[in-house]
Amino acid sequence: MFQPVGIHSLAVSFPSVIRTNDYYRENYPELIAQVEQKTLSKVFSPADSTTSNEFEVEMAPYLQDPFRGSVERRVLGPGETSLTLSCRAAKNALEAANLSVNKIDLMLVATIFPEQIVPGNAAFIAGELGFQGAAWNLDSTCSSAVAAIQSASALVRAGEYRNVLVVICTNYSPFADENDTLSFFLGDGAGAFVVSSLKTNQGVLGTKIVNTASTCGTFFNQLTTDAQGNPRMYIRAAKGTNKVLSETAAPLLRQCCMGALEVAGVTLDEINFFAFNTPTAWYASLCIQALGIDPERTIDLHKRYANIGPMLPLANLYHGAESGKIRENDLVLVYNIGSVSNAGATVMRWGDVALGPAPAPPVSFDLQADKVFSLR
Repeated sequence: MFQPVGIHSLAVSFPSVIRTNDYYRENYPELIAQVEQKTLSKVFSPADSTTSNEFEVEMAPYLQDPFRGSVERRVLGPGETSLTLSCRAAKNALEAANLSVNKIDLMLVATIFPEQIVPGNAAFIAGELGFQGAAWNLDSTCSSAVAAIQSASALVRAGEYRNVLVVICTNYSPFADENDTLSFFLGDGAGAFVVSSLKTNQGVLGTKIVNTASTCGTFFNQLTTDAQGNPRMYIRAAKGTNKVLSETAAPLLRQCCMGALEVAGVTLDEINFFAFNTPTAWYASLCIQALGIDPERTIDLHKRYANIGPMLPLANLYHGAESGKIRENDLVLVYNIGSVSNAGATVMRWGDVALGPAPAPPVSFDLQADKVFSLR
């Protein structure tokens, strides 16, 4: 029987600027007028003249929207960086757990993308926190959360460490070209959680991770210059990315989720809550349809945060617990996928997880009234 190890506390941290679609309408009217010829529309459009798979079926209602369903995104404001977001999330997770930093034995950090590109933020966060222990950078792009949960839990279960602090940060806006519509669905945010021993029968029960070599050559980073001639690295998408993403999404989801359930020894019907990554407005619907689950057993935060990469499952877990959709001893399945990295799912029995402070609410009136943010 597994030693009960899992998430002890969880905190999220978002930047101060909430950017709505009106920002792009007002500042980039020419871009909006040419939107169907730009990257976002090309990435999220049917590969052929007719929809041919589950991903494209769920995407179809959004094809007339130039923003492809994105409504708000949190982006870095003046004085904010991936480091400031990460440190705030880390401090809040420690405070929620009632632990001082000297009670942490190991810190795992995943950042997309640190300002200095390489190395990652682990040593920088350790310095800011006054942390003296081991600090490792972990890279699995948008699937870093599940990879970190599995790594931290295994190390605590093996007795190598007692308390592991995991810090996940998405830092897209500095690397998103505002003259490219790909920026429409990219946001920033950070989250942190402490992994340690829990009560009997709680914690991580099973994990399944597979690589996504099938997505190699889709998203990539390009070094170029901005309008002032300064060097900049921008996120780009290759031709044919739409076909690759649409054809691999549902098969990878099923493979990982069913694999994690098998390892955990539980069934799909026993899961109380699903925390999916929701990089697009239809991804939650895709997961719901592909697995055949009740929509009330998950949450969709895309309208509130857009695509926040590896932070997506942490935001879903946080808001699921905060809203009462996740309660102690519930069975929870977390799934995330990263291009050119891994897809992974983990099943856990939720403990008495302490939460950090709640982030600022959305600003759009219709979004505030959306039922996905209401208590069940």
